[in-house]
Amino acid sequence: MLFGSGFIVTRQEALHLGLGKRPRLERYIRDYRNGRDLTARPRGVMVIDLFGLDADEVRRQFPEVYQHLLATVKPDRDLNRDKDISTRWWLFGRTRDEIRPALLGLTRFIVTVETAKHRIFQFLDASVVPDNKLVAIGSQDAFDLGVLSSRIHTTWAIRAGGWLGMGNDPVYVKSRCFDPFPFPQADNLKQHRIRVLADDINAHRKRVLTDHPHLTLTGLYNVLEMLRADVKPDAMEGTDRRTFDDGLVLILKELHDKLDAAVFDAYGWPMTISDGDVLARLVALNKERATEETRGLARWLRPDYQIPRFGTLKEKAELDLIGGAEAASIAATAGPKASFPVDEIAQTAAVMAALAAAGPLDVTMLATSFKQGRRVLSKVQAVLSALTRTGYVTTHDRGKTYQLRRAA
Repeated sequence: MLFGSGFIVTRQEALHLGLGKRPRLERYIRDYRNGRDLTARPRGVMVIDLFGLDADEVRRQFPEVYQHLLATVKPDRDLNRDKDISTRWWLFGRTRDEIRPALLGLTRFIVTVETAKHRIFQFLDASVVPDNKLVAIGSQDAFDLGVLSSRIHTTWAIRAGGWLGMGNDPVYVKSRCFDPFPFPQADNLKQHRIRVLADDINAHRKRVLTDHPHLTLTGLYNVLEMLRADVKPDAMEGTDRRTFDDGLVLILKELHDKLDAAVFDAYGWPMTISDGDVLARLVALNKERATEETRGLARWLRPDYQIPRFGTLKEKAELDLIGGAEAASIAATAGPKASFPVDEIAQTAAVMAALAAAGPLDVTMLATSFKQGRRVLSKVQAVLSALTRTGYVTTHDRGKTYQLRRAA
């Protein structure tokens, strides 16, 4: 939360302030996105984010930035009755300290606009600073993106959240929409299917928006809702028809339909149930998970991040004992280890899913995340070699560890 318009600058202004000339300034002037940037078109602005620096460090290292904020931010902040905000005038009014460690080390993260006509989730690059009106979720896993983008979650979110604005748009309230939502416990093959579809949706939207400057995310989903309401393309006119054609919205609908089917399958529910039945089942599953947690079983989404902060002493000891990455890959299933499949295609999907959930991992860590353990070491190695040759996996530590290559 900025508390001062002087923090936002154009790229040209950023260059004038020393970006590209002052060493390390690229860490503190970064791309910035708010809700309109995502639902309409990006403004192309950047933001000065000096979190972690005191005023003297800013003045010595980045004097142009210091003077800019001294002139454009400090006069208004001096008038603020909140002493902390007026004293730390070179920093955002609210620095959101709790989300920063959750995003540390990620290559991307999930966002949704807090108040919007359509409940859309998407990835932002980790270099982007999100506005306070975006709900930022500290996960780079496309499985999480896929579940959140599904009919199951959007039905829950619209009912659990609030409503606001001229159009009575739904509001995504984190404490009511995200925190109590029970994610499915899916095997590796089903998780992989959801990941692929979520990445396909994210890439499709990004591609058509890049290729056609007149398109917006809201416009794409306006037309998608028309298709879902059984409006035929030939009945569309003007802007809607142009959006349908240039945005390839029929493909977007097909991808979302496949994603919904995959997420319903992950829950083990039929797609034919009503929204009311979806909500009833989610409430029942939430109660079941709450009972499990009283017995010490927590189904962590990011065990490597969450266990050190919120886990039990036993979970923390296990994480330290067998290593963060391996513990993450095992704990992510929050239950018995999955069997390594017999079918070669399923084996590939299982290895890719394990890497997406925890990577980078070495071959032993991967093998021991399955029920058969070291007995499937050679098969896991063969899958990894094939994935490396085809470019789906990259290696680190001189070929000792493997990581899934992230989609754009």
